[in-house]
Amino acid sequence: MADVVNNENIQDEDLSEQVLIRREKLKTLCDEGKNPFEITKYDVTHTSKEAIKIFEEKEPTLQEGEEITVKVAGRMMSRRIMGKASFAHLADESGKIQLYVSRNDLGDEDYASFKKWDIGDIIGVEGVMFRTKTGEISIHAKNAILLAKSLHPLPEKYHGLTNLEQRYRQRYVDLIVNPEVKDTFYKRSQILKEIRSYLDNKGFLEVDTPILVPMEIGASARPFKTHHNTLDLDMTLRIETELYLKRLIVGGMHRVYEVGRIFRNEGMDTKHNPEFTTIELYQAFADYKDMMDLVEEMYKMLAEKVCGSTKITYQGVEIDMGHWERLTMAEAVKKYAGVDYNDWADDAQAREVAKKLHVEVAEDATKGRVLIEIFDAYVEEKLIQPTFIYDYPVENSPLAKRKPTNPAFTERFEYFINATEYGNAFSELNDPIDQKARFESQVAEKLKEEPDSKAEVDYDYVEALEYGMPPTGGLGFGIDRLVMLLTDSASIRDVLLFPTMKPLADN
Repeated sequence: MADVVNNENIQDEDLSEQVLIRREKLKTLCDEGKNPFEITKYDVTHTSKEAIKIFEEKEPTLQEGEEITVKVAGRMMSRRIMGKASFAHLADESGKIQLYVSRNDLGDEDYASFKKWDIGDIIGVEGVMFRTKTGEISIHAKNAILLAKSLHPLPEKYHGLTNLEQRYRQRYVDLIVNPEVKDTFYKRSQILKEIRSYLDNKGFLEVDTPILVPMEIGASARPFKTHHNTLDLDMTLRIETELYLKRLIVGGMHRVYEVGRIFRNEGMDTKHNPEFTTIELYQAFADYKDMMDLVEEMYKMLAEKVCGSTKITYQGVEIDMGHWERLTMAEAVKKYAGVDYNDWADDAQAREVAKKLHVEVAEDATKGRVLIEIFDAYVEEKLIQPTFIYDYPVENSPLAKRKPTNPAFTERFEYFINATEYGNAFSELNDPIDQKARFESQVAEKLKEEPDSKAEVDYDYVEALEYGMPPTGGLGFGIDRLVMLLTDSASIRDVLLFPTMKPLADN
């Protein structure tokens, strides 16, 4: 018989009954002096994957009577009881392995106890490696012990935990019954490791900057607010790491980066979660084109190391990470919307062009603002293959340096893959007078839109610039979207172990 249940198809009262049965089993064990939760340690010698590998390597040369003994531990995921012997499968972090358990080896009492264990229980098994008649590498158990009792039945093995919301709420169950989910998070860890290694080898220093900050800046992102009791000070959770990292550039730390948790009190969808992870990096004596080169080189490396090729597939679309196109925003709008920024004589003519394209803009919109709105309406959705869009209008780039040859634009780029923005970079503004004016304009605009906002100008950052910041290239990109891309995950919730969820009413 197969000891599996479908947790998703049973009524609450049935589930409660099964929980009660398991609790009663636990009580019986405790009454017998066998409380599994009192066990503090089990000396594992091999993971299931290691046990299988070592047997495969040594099997051809095993002499008669020679044995390979292993001790493994993990969760019992299935069991077939056949009288005096049973087969079971044990799953651990590396995979799963079959167990052969018999009364002759364990003895009557221990085998009887084994038959009372439940699917989902954590067990330890010591035994000898062998290959069954069907060819499956297995462990012939000589000893078996219950290490922890599972008081809830697992979802049925053939259907798994399929309800998405339940998977996100109960990630621990999701990881147990959907082993492929673990691969996503192992790859996430690998991606972070490879990025750190890449940047470290280029001489960047990883640093930490404050998460709790004493002011709300004028940026459009809405922060989470809190209060520091000891200081009696209203604070916010950071919406970026940029301004502190650039203070370090001023201080003479000329290549820095931070893997940082960011918090924005905004909407949620398949690409946005209120808390997410970014990497921001800054390099003195570099510009935005150096950052382009860095992004292109790093993303090629990541695709090859994580996916095995620069050509990857994301949601059915083949993406060539080995080839990147570079277009100015004006060039992209001309290519995809058929209008040329350079033909617009003034702001009024630009607004007329927007009207003909059925793009809504403000009555006082500038040429730069019109260009941005047309780009959003016509271009972004067409950027499937990796593309750098650079030279952004100054209107939406308060922290980027103006182009010396055309001050209406800034040395800024964003890069897009599969019609999604993945990162943002500047030749950083290091003129304190220009920066102060832009900050004040940004805060004024925010207060105009949100009169109750507590937005302030970060004058301490302006003062830092007054000490002198060298020409600097800066880059920021989201880790979560990158992991989605390299693991072919449709939603940001698929790459966050514990995504933000609204509490259930009964909680």
